[in-house]
Amino acid sequence: MGLGLVVALPLPAFASGVIDNVNGIAVDPTGKVVRFGALLIDDEGKVERLIPGRYQEPEYKRPKKPKRGQPWPEPPKGLSFKLDAGGKTLVPGMIDAHGHVMSLGLSLITLDLSDTRSLEEAQAKIRAYAQASPGRKWIIGTGWNQEQWGLGRFPTAAELDAAVGDIPVWLSRVDGHAGWANSAAIRAAGVTAATKSPVGGRIEMAAGKPAGVFVDQAMALIEKVVPAPAPKDRDIALEKAQRALLAMGVTGIADMGTSIEDWQAFRRSADRGALRVRIMAYAAGLDNMTLIAGPEPTQWLYDDRLRLGGIKLVLDGALGSRGAWLKADYADAPGQRGLPMISATQLRNVMSRAAMDNFQIATHAIGDAANSEILDAIQELSETYKGDRRWRIEHAQIVSPADLPRFAQFGIVASMQPVHEASDWRMATARLGEARLGGAYAWKAMLDNRVPLAFGSDVPVESPNPFAGIAVAMSREDAKGEPMGGWMPTQRVSFDAALDGFTRQAAFAGFAEKRFGSLVPGQRADFLLIDRDISTARPAEIRETQVLETWIGGKRVHVKGQ
Repeated sequence: MGLGLVVALPLPAFASGVIDNVNGIAVDPTGKVVRFGALLIDDEGKVERLIPGRYQEPEYKRPKKPKRGQPWPEPPKGLSFKLDAGGKTLVPGMIDAHGHVMSLGLSLITLDLSDTRSLEEAQAKIRAYAQASPGRKWIIGTGWNQEQWGLGRFPTAAELDAAVGDIPVWLSRVDGHAGWANSAAIRAAGVTAATKSPVGGRIEMAAGKPAGVFVDQAMALIEKVVPAPAPKDRDIALEKAQRALLAMGVTGIADMGTSIEDWQAFRRSADRGALRVRIMAYAAGLDNMTLIAGPEPTQWLYDDRLRLGGIKLVLDGALGSRGAWLKADYADAPGQRGLPMISATQLRNVMSRAAMDNFQIATHAIGDAANSEILDAIQELSETYKGDRRWRIEHAQIVSPADLPRFAQFGIVASMQPVHEASDWRMATARLGEARLGGAYAWKAMLDNRVPLAFGSDVPVESPNPFAGIAVAMSREDAKGEPMGGWMPTQRVSFDAALDGFTRQAAFAGFAEKRFGSLVPGQRADFLLIDRDISTARPAEIRETQVLETWIGGKRVHVKGQ
């Protein structure tokens, strides 16, 4: 199984702690799976060594009597703890290369429609939420998905009025790229039949009036009057988000689109010793970047728990709301090609401004036109901004086959979310037609082209469960096992590559690979004890993995059921 990593370093006389009797699975610096039987942790909470078999207490030899006038040597420190794991499987802590921490937390304290399967079910849940929360000035929520409802169209303001009509309601679509407003919210925002759609946005219209759904940049027309969460709400949301992530085995996450308000909540949590999950933050645009970090990326703070290292840009929308920017019309909506959110000149100007001060750039690109555009921009900027930039393309969902090899140039990282494929395969086929899917969700092509492939979830768009992500990456089947054999199965990846994508490569994507992600000696001891050997399980079994314990920095931070 490749034990090169685990026998490479000499055994120290004593260490601070040991997790013994494990079925250990990790990845080495090249991404290969390695096996071990015990994990030695030093007194800084870092990995001292991976031991091939069981831990053997070193024999203590009394030091020789010192020369006259010299003090006796200090006896070596013994273990501060030893845990016999009873043969359980130990794996590195999982890293989500693309998520939205505060959005996850806020979804847990507001109305969440992600579990609704029909418009009628959503209306009932909205009505019940309003009745259980009297006195609210607004109802705010997220998670609706007209595709999941089988609606075949967007919902309307009138349908939302039927659930709640007396106070404003604003509900974000599951992907965050569209919002659904009732008539009271539309009135409160001053939007009328005369209101023009902004650049990069679309107001859905019916009978000459706003129909109730606002896509991408048009969401700002309503959001400008929606009450922002109070700092105490953000603190509660962050704690709930952390608990949800730790229960799923996520020990680190790239937060895509960090605002100054989010950052302050992260800092407040860390100041009181409550920040456990490691957050690699990417600022929401230039203003937040300079407010948070100033002239350059921040240092790693709080024992490698928080850093603002880059900026998140959004080039297009999503497939679900037909905002993804395509080279040709949507197959199911002739005349529509989606929406570039910023112009080519603006894109290059913002990228240049961030790169000038050594911020990493992560750009959301879903449609084939958007991916071509960001590849062109990176090619141009790479002539000026040399060195290890790790330009990130987030999602890279629909790529022209001719563009796939271009990801291998200029040190680009493909930051992709396997669970999106499981959720989207039917919709993607409808939106584009079979002939245009040659570069869709093309994970294996990225690896074949030697592109660093970092995996994530896009939480709360999808569940943050990394084991579901590993299962989909290996099978290209959804939770029901469909389509049998996988959708475009040539793009499946191996277990080793899937685990690597959720650990070492996700850390590499955030310039964190020397600090955590692989259980390489010297890294932070972030690991999980789980209920099965995922290296030998079928993908459907991997999906059902239960996290028994989560450890960060050599300390236990979550126990299942507690």
